[in-house]
Amino acid sequence: MPTTSPPDAAESLPLTSWYRATARDLPWRRSEFHDRFGAWGTLVSEFMLQQTPVNRVIPHLEAWLDRWPTPTAMAGATPAQVVQQWANLGYPRRALWLHRAAVEIAERHGGTVPREVDALLALSGIGDYTARAVAVFAYGDRHPVVDTNTRRVLARAVQGQAQPGSPSRRDLQLMDSLLPADDAASAVFNAAAMELGATVCTARAPHCERCPLVDTCAWVAAGRPDTGDTRRKQAAFEGSDRQARGAVLRLLRTASPGAVPISAVLPDWPDALQRDRAIDSLIADGLAEADGELLSLPR
Repeated sequence: MPTTSPPDAAESLPLTSWYRATARDLPWRRSEFHDRFGAWGTLVSEFMLQQTPVNRVIPHLEAWLDRWPTPTAMAGATPAQVVQQWANLGYPRRALWLHRAAVEIAERHGGTVPREVDALLALSGIGDYTARAVAVFAYGDRHPVVDTNTRRVLARAVQGQAQPGSPSRRDLQLMDSLLPADDAASAVFNAAAMELGATVCTARAPHCERCPLVDTCAWVAAGRPDTGDTRRKQAAFEGSDRQARGAVLRLLRTASPGAVPISAVLPDWPDALQRDRAIDSLIADGLAEADGELLSLPR
């Protein structure tokens, strides 16, 4: 991947061959998973994998799809059931977005996850990455799929940068220019680039000695320079509003389907204003519901 010209089969072979030989055995990559859940399984897995490690997602994904194996099944759930099932996956607004998307799929598309990228983008909670991931990995269409791991591989192998810059439409354009012309080959290439970034071309300690692109990598050829990192850093979790929100949600999940007096929600939290902000933001996001002096999961 040293240039932005479309690779032929020979040029893409090192990456795809490496992927076929070393890819992790993950549920959403198995044929039986696709046979059973189709594009819905892909969509749910992609929602869960956003900013969440694979090993945490797998048990939740299996439990989720056992309970709601189709969009129509999930569309019949209540928001409280959805938030409860999401458990400790983090960023729980994703659960509500997924629920809304399921309702939209049931109402607009007859219970079948749409194939077209524009139709997928019109669903709640779905952006450029998720829409293209479903179109490519569930339906086999040719689109560039760019996540954080892919962006890092592109930055190093093609652009000679230690870390990618802020996300941009240019990432999709660059990946598209590198994809093989064949639909099936392009899907494997997309998956291989993501896998390489997740397991070998990692952010802090890349394993260049194991990389199938080491001989053509622009960053390695330049001596692996420190070109800086302009990405926005995530605030620490400990002591953050996110931690307070998570603590409130854990309490509400324990009480569900009942409610908790607001005065009894984290009464010993060290920062009372932060606790109140957490409660208010959960209500605003639709993740909690206040009824007088009681707080519960959304009904």
